[in-house]
Amino acid sequence: MAGQNSQPGFQQTQRAWAAYIRDPEVNPGPQGIEKRRLKIYRDLIFNNIESFLSSGFPILKSLMPEGQWQALVRDFIVKHQSHSPYFLEISQEFLTYLSDQAPPQLAQWPFALELAHYEWVELALDVSTEVFPAVGVGQADPQALSDEDLLNGRPLISPLLWRLSYQYPVHRIGPDYQPQTPPNQPTCLLVYRDREEQVRFLESNAVTLRLLQLLEDGALNTSEVFGQVARELGYEDETRLIEPGLGILRELFSLSILCGTRS
Repeated sequence: MAGQNSQPGFQQTQRAWAAYIRDPEVNPGPQGIEKRRLKIYRDLIFNNIESFLSSGFPILKSLMPEGQWQALVRDFIVKHQSHSPYFLEISQEFLTYLSDQAPPQLAQWPFALELAHYEWVELALDVSTEVFPAVGVGQADPQALSDEDLLNGRPLISPLLWRLSYQYPVHRIGPDYQPQTPPNQPTCLLVYRDREEQVRFLESNAVTLRLLQLLEDGALNTSEVFGQVARELGYEDETRLIEPGLGILRELFSLSILCGTRS
């Protein structure tokens, strides 16, 4: 196989330039280009990436000394091979890097990957091209539904909802709260974009997440979903969840987490 030296000169220069931009401590950069000019590009690219990550992961950054954060960003640039050319997807690439590389800079924060995912979700929902659906043909306005109608219908889940479960209470983590072991119960969160295009976070529980999962599948109506979850919880009375469950669903409608029903 032909070596790098067999490539045209401009490609060798490009490769040397890219290697220098990624890791200037190891790679000297292409010959014949003034070091001052190389440094301008090196700093520009690093600062742009660092600024974007700082805005995308402010809580994660706040936990670290500045030098440690800078080292993490540099390690990301050096080690991660991005697969997207889009600037808005740098955060997702950074999350992939954290998962794949398990960087030693984060060893003292066992919750770091979950925290980073939680912070990334806000940006992902904010820029999502999905739209909140209007009530359409074959759908019922939830405000006009009786309890019986709601029980016999199939609520529609907003495409702008993410059901999340974490080992750590990521929504509470910050400089003053950094748990080293996860609590006994997982942290369940609903993250969604509402009708006003605002990203919201709601602390929830495993039962509500299960209800939403079954409703999203669409195979069962509301009454059947309540019965299914009641059996999973070991309740002898399968109607036990109807009253509290209807209250939960009406709250989810009011929050734009549910957006209509179909028969």
